Amino acid sequence: MLKWMRLKDYRCFEAAEVPFHAGTTLLVGRNAQGKTSLLEAACLLMRLQSPRTSTRTDFIRFGAKACIVEGLYGETTLRFGQSSTVRRLAVDNVVTSRSGDYLSRTSRVVWMDHADMNLVRGSAEHRRRYLDFAAAQLYPAYLPALRNYERALRSRNFLLKRDAVIQWRQVDAYSKLVATHGELLSACRDELITRLQPHVRAAHQALSGGAEEGMLTYQRGYEGSSLEEELSRARSEEERSRSTARGPHRGDVLLEINGRAAGSFASEGQQRTLCLALKLAQARVLEEGRGEPPLLLMDDIFGELDKARRQALLANLPGKAQKIITTTFVDWADEESLQGSVFEVESGRLTQR
Repeated sequence: MLKWMRLKDYRCFEAAEVPFHAGTTLLVGRNAQGKTSLLEAACLLMRLQSPRTSTRTDFIRFGAKACIVEGLYGETTLRFGQSSTVRRLAVDNVVTSRSGDYLSRTSRVVWMDHADMNLVRGSAEHRRRYLDFAAAQLYPAYLPALRNYERALRSRNFLLKRDAVIQWRQVDAYSKLVATHGELLSACRDELITRLQPHVRAAHQALSGGAEEGMLTYQRGYEGSSLEEELSRARSEEERSRSTARGPHRGDVLLEINGRAAGSFASEGQQRTLCLALKLAQARVLEEGRGEPPLLLMDDIFGELDKARRQALLANLPGKAQKIITTTFVDWADEESLQGSVFEVESGRLTQR
């Protein structure tokens, strides 16, 4: 479990320390008081990623030069520091420059918030991020491959746009890199979808009272087994668009309820149920992959659910998972949740109830 976390000059917090309960920790308060920032800091400490921003300097409190997040996960001390130009990581007070070495000592994480509705309603980018966040925690080679793929893709797209007459010999050099890393990403995503599917079906039936079936299908963004060959065949299309026409950056996840496209035909309640099922499935797959449940970070989601869905969601969370939950009120909370730690958050300050 994550036993405690300490912040310095992080977002709205000049300084803060919060001990976490092994079961449930509730962070209660009005909007814009710092609850989500605490949740984000826990995600950053565990995964070196924020669900809110990709700009690291956003973490630094206004007027400060750097921020620090540190915590105790099991018996391991973790430390994340960010200045305007440099990120510093440490494990048990030993500085490490490799993200992989740091992440090998941390917890797996599932993040849930109101923006999860974009999994059904939003663009394919939201669904790709859902796959990337889980796959990076399951497959050690995935995150390096994703970074290498994105670098090669940027270079290839630059060459496609640079000249009036495309220099295909130069472009093809990057096609090989795009294909090598892209095929690994697609293979991992294919396997992840296969692992997610039974859990999505089970969770969706539980949340809908057995009335509906949720399904997901991965669309890779290219046909056949060779991405390099697909890119070669797409030259005329790329001459028109001046961008890479095939690859996992064009991939998507088809979401269906009872065999119909969820984004087009499902009601808001049905869409919300499917989004919850996707996150519950993610938690189950991460639990299976490591033999222990992930850390669940849940940002103010219970206020948007009716009583039946709240009860069904609570009943279907991994039983032994540590949960950190933000909320504006606790009327929904069951007795077990209230037996954990409850903190009031106001203007960047914490008070334990």
